[in-house]
Amino acid sequence: MSHRSTLLLDTGPWVALHCRNDTFHAWACEQFAQISGPLLTCEAVIAETCFLLARDGHDPAKALALVSRGVVRVGMALGEEVTSVQSLFERYDKVPASLADACLVRMSELYERSRVFTLDSDFQIYRRHGRKVIPMLWPG
Repeated sequence: MSHRSTLLLDTGPWVALHCRNDTFHAWACEQFAQISGPLLTCEAVIAETCFLLARDGHDPAKALALVSRGVVRVGMALGEEVTSVQSLFERYDKVPASLADACLVRMSELYERSRVFTLDSDFQIYRRHGRKVIPMLWPG
């Protein structure tokens, strides 16, 4: 993996990594094994990941361990980008975007040389800066 491209971590691969029965578990494990350097994410993805892991009977502390070890880092503070994220909600009101998705779209604007590491096909619909395709790392 190139050091020039930043990976923005979405909820799907993070949950799949920790859930052996997840359809994408093997794919997520393979991708995480190839990644060098920290992944960037947002608080909304962390909250979603912990919620989904706990809901399915898995330990959300395992996901947080990646944050404490520096494998995953928070790359955007929502408070500083709330106006931009709010406008993304308005733009994608028909999709509809989750807070985590809107934050990742905004992060893709802030980190020009980035790809979204996701299982979510909606990132094929979302655009950064209004019209640019968002590069993705996904199994599709």
